[in-house]
Amino acid sequence: MELCPCGSEQAFDQCCEPIINGEKTAQTAEALMRSRYTAYARTNVQYIVDTTHPELRKELDDESIRSWSETSEWHGLEIVDTIEGGPEDDAGKVEFIAHFCENGEKKTHHELGHFVKDDDVWYFTDGEPVKPKQYIRSTPKIGRNEPCPCGSGKKYKKCCGK
Repeated sequence: MELCPCGSEQAFDQCCEPIINGEKTAQTAEALMRSRYTAYARTNVQYIVDTTHPELRKELDDESIRSWSETSEWHGLEIVDTIEGGPEDDAGKVEFIAHFCENGEKKTHHELGHFVKDDDVWYFTDGEPVKPKQYIRSTPKIGRNEPCPCGSGKKYKKCCGK
């Protein structure tokens, strides 16, 4: 059994393959997102084009899609959040992180994808990068030369700050 590249932990032939092959349609925005990731992992450029909203296809660069798909090593898809996009909805958003290597360097693509459903078919319309959340420290910062909070009597840099 070959697992689906989309990270669903399902067999490829039971998950994204029937959607990509046109045997069934994606029932949700998330299912379309997963199948599009799988299409990138398998260099199925035509599926990526076909699942982009028809009004936006002229903006696509097939060769750039192919190049990115072929030169990247795809390591998994992480669905962070889904906002609407269910079987009864007409629009939805899927926040995802695609993990891949490009030129031997590990990378991630973190995006909030926008999807619409026209005539019972889901399409990708747009995506926006997700900015990393700012880390807010809950405790005061400890300086390197301050006493270590563990109570050892040593400076922080010589104790727990190593």
